[in-house]
Amino acid sequence: MILFPAIDLKDGQCVRLREGRMDAATIFNRDPGAQARLFGEQGFAWIHVVDLDGAFAGQSLNTGAVARILSSVKIPVQIGGGVRTLESVEFWLNAGASRVILGTAAVRDPAFVREAARRHPGAIAVGIDAREGRVAVSGWAEQTDINAIDLAMHFEDAGVACLIVTDIGRDGLKKGVNVAFTGTIADAVTIPVIASGGVAGVADIVALKERPGRPIHGAIIGRALYDGDLAPEAALAAATE
Repeated sequence: MILFPAIDLKDGQCVRLREGRMDAATIFNRDPGAQARLFGEQGFAWIHVVDLDGAFAGQSLNTGAVARILSSVKIPVQIGGGVRTLESVEFWLNAGASRVILGTAAVRDPAFVREAARRHPGAIAVGIDAREGRVAVSGWAEQTDINAIDLAMHFEDAGVACLIVTDIGRDGLKKGVNVAFTGTIADAVTIPVIASGGVAGVADIVALKERPGRPIHGAIIGRALYDGDLAPEAALAAATE
C-alpha cells in the first residue's frame, strides 16, 4: 500500500485543518519546499498536495508554493484544489505534477473529468469528499445530496487513475480512518482507492491493509505525521509488510 504524506497549502504555508474548516488551521511549516524534501528523505514514494485557498476560490492560488514543492523533490506529486479546466490540468502536468486531482469538477462537470482522463491517461484522480456518505464540494463548504458510492461508480469506465476518498468528519482529527466507508467504495469499483481522513497511527494502516475485499491502494497521512504520533519508519514498514 502506498502512503501519501499530505501538504495542504493556505497562504503559501503548510497547514492542517480540522474537518476542512479554514478557521481551524494549524501552521506546521512556512516552507513547503523544505517540507516536501523532508518527506522525500524520510522514504515516502509520493506526496499529496492540496491548494486549500484554490479549492474555495475555484482556481489555483498557491502556484508559487506548489512550484517550490515540485522543484524540491524527485518523487511524484499529486496536486488538487481549484482545478476546474483542462488548461489548469495541463498547467500542473507541464509544471511537473504526476497526477491532478479533480473533486468539485467531478460533481459539476463529469464530462470534463472524462475528457481530462482521455487526454492524460494515468494522470487524473477523482477526489470524493463526503460527510456521512454524501459528497461535499467547493473546499467542502457546499454539501450535496449525491451518494459517494454513486459518484465513484459513475467514473468506473472513465479511465481515471484512482479515487481519493475522504471522510470529512474525521479529517485532521486523528479519530481513526473510516475503513468501512473506504472499503465499501473500493468493493463497488475496480478503480484503485486511496483512503483519506483520520489516520491516527500504524493501526489504521494495518486495518486498511487487512480488511477483506478489494485491496485499498493507498492512504493519505497528515496530522498524525506532523504531530509526531506516527513515525515515518513505522508507517512505511506497516504499509510494505
